[in-house]
Parts: sequence; structure tokens; C-alpha cells
Amino acid sequence: MSTSTAAPGVIHLIERQPEVTGAEMVAALTPPPQFYDARFETYRADEAYPSQQESKDLLMLFSGVGAPAKRGGMFSRKPKQPELPPGVYLDGGFGVGKTHLLASIYHAFPGWRKYFGSFIEYTALVGAIGYQQTVELFRGAQLLCIDEFELDDPGDTMVMTRLLGELVASGTKLAATSNTPPNALGEGRFAAQDFLREIHAMSSNFQTIRIDGTDFRQRALDGHARVVSDADYGELVTDAAADRVVSSDEFSGLIARLAQVHPSRYIRLIEGVDMIGLREVHQLNDQSAALRFVAFVDRVYDAQIPVVATGLALDQVFSPEMLAGGYRKKYLRAISRLIALSAI
Repeated sequence: MSTSTAAPGVIHLIERQPEVTGAEMVAALTPPPQFYDARFETYRADEAYPSQQESKDLLMLFSGVGAPAKRGGMFSRKPKQPELPPGVYLDGGFGVGKTHLLASIYHAFPGWRKYFGSFIEYTALVGAIGYQQTVELFRGAQLLCIDEFELDDPGDTMVMTRLLGELVASGTKLAATSNTPPNALGEGRFAAQDFLREIHAMSSNFQTIRIDGTDFRQRALDGHARVVSDADYGELVTDAAADRVVSSDEFSGLIARLAQVHPSRYIRLIEGVDMIGLREVHQLNDQSAALRFVAFVDRVYDAQIPVVATGLALDQVFSPEMLAGGYRKKYLRAISRLIALSAI
């Protein structure tokens, strides 16, 4: 049965008018439902990749719950804990558990003034309430967790480096995840060499922790997202709508709608939806449209909403040129998530 407050039935995402206030953005800066229960204890390190357990141990230490065991007698000297920088930066491929570990840091870290959000949520908040008010909001916070750190344009670079610099100076700890090392952020996307000073200044606040491994979402899945026929699609949507809220839209219509809605509002676009239906999926050739779809997929994945689709398999929507470009890792992450969502 549906857990949403909306009445069961079929809705259309293209007809929704999502609005999010600054206060609501701040209230939403907690781990998504998928990671409400994520803890260090529930992170299962893959023995084939020792860096996973090593990273977990180091992050527990960073969070204040992984102090080295005492040795020797009562007069022995207490082992000195290694000094860590104000920030930790989890670098690794998609599907190796970085967000699980980031949420574990959030839950384990002492204090109540801590925040967890995607990179785009923080930049959107600055846009909604202004830079100075954002600084004042976060000043004195014990921890800021930033998921999927990306610098896709010079404006984001300047805003985030300045913001994080001010917060570190006031004592805030930082934890971030990304598929790109901090000294390579922006690479292949814009003239990163023009912003090297800012990028290097930001990266100096972090200790980079490399996490190797294979994508856990692919370990038990086929290589493509599931595609259904038009007849099966109609039946699946109708059956699900009997007791759930189901969206049904043409893919081209959704892509056009995403261009009219700021990515920070995508979470409201899918609020209360229990299943997403997309008809006539086709390949995307516009970079901006593709990146907006990636942001949309991220929100759908966080909410763990199953997706059914007709037309082209969803993992094939990004053109070969896109997959060979500077946003390759973003697209591959989205593909991994789309395959998983179509199998729910």
C-alpha cells in the first residue's frame, strides 16, 4: 500500500508545480530515507578490496567512535591518535558504499548541529537565501556532509570554496564524497586551470580517502535497465495505481519539464510518488538536458522509487559522445542507478 498522503491514482509529473522555501531546504539537509539507518556497523566491506575496511576504520576515527585500543598496563602511555585535517574526502567509483559511509559519519558524529545534503542542495540554498545568510546559518555547525561533490561551473567553484573556507575557519568539520579527486574537480568541464588556486585551497582542507571496489548495484543485476511493452506498461501502471500514486509521462515531456524546474525542486516533483512510468524513452543528445536528467535520477534513487519504461533502455539514454566526455562519471553513476531502479 502507498505510504504517501496523496490519493492513489495516476498523476503526471509535467503538471506539477514544485516549490521549496529556504527553510524547507534547510530542514531537508539530513540523509535521504535510504540511508536513515546507515551505520558503520552495517557497512559490509568487501574483503577483496582492503581499502574499504581501511576507509571505514579511518572514518570511525574521524567521527570519534574509532579510537585505537589501549595497550599495556595501567602506567603505559596512551596511544596517540593521528591528527586528521578538518575534512575527509571519499574518492571512489560509484556503488562502493561512499554515501553509506558518509551517512554513517553523520549519524555517529557528536553534536546536533550537523547537516547532510547533496552538492546541488547546498548551492541551491545559497541561491535561495543568499551567500551571507548561508554562512550565518552554518556557522558553528559541528559537521557538514556533502554528497556527490562536483564543480560543474566556475560559479559553483567560487561559491563552494569560499563557503567551505569560512566554515572550516569557524571550526566546522567537513565530509564529502565524489567520483573525482579534489584536485581534479572541474576537469574536462570548464576552464579549471583558471580556478586552480581556489580548487587547491579547497582541497587542502581534505584528507583524500580512496575507496576501491565494484558497483554493488551491478553485482546481481543484468547489464541493461528493464524495458516493457506498451501493453505491459499500461497494465503495470493501472494495477499499481489501484493503491499507490503512480506518475506516467512521455520521456520527452519530462525532459522538457525538468528544464523549467530548478534541480533543487526535483525532490518535490516526485514527492508522494510510489512508482514512475516513462513512455517512449529515447537517447539524449543535449548535454544540459542529460545533466538535468542525472540530477532527477539522483533524487529518484534517494527515494527508491521504482521506474517502468517503454522505448529505449534507460541505461542507453546518454550518447556515446557524452560517455566519452568530462561528465562521464556522472552518466555512469546514473546508468548504474537506473538499472537498479528498473529492477525494484
